[in-house]
Amino acid sequence: MVTGTSPATAKQSRTSPSTFYRQMVAELRKVVWPTREQLITYFWVVLVFVLVVMTFVSLLDLGVGKLVFKIFA
Repeated sequence: MVTGTSPATAKQSRTSPSTFYRQMVAELRKVVWPTREQLITYFWVVLVFVLVVMTFVSLLDLGVGKLVFKIFA
């Protein structure tokens, strides 16, 4: 038999806004922010990837659309 309270039944105290703000700032200090060069590199990588996927999906849509018109027209 397990004793104790479950998280659902335990009374949870609310965090004050000042405590929340301090915790938020402490967590943001732990973040490793990218350098300007990394940010630019990531931007171009994401842009190229999105363009490649967009081109692939567009060509696939065009091909399937033509195939459907040939079958049903």
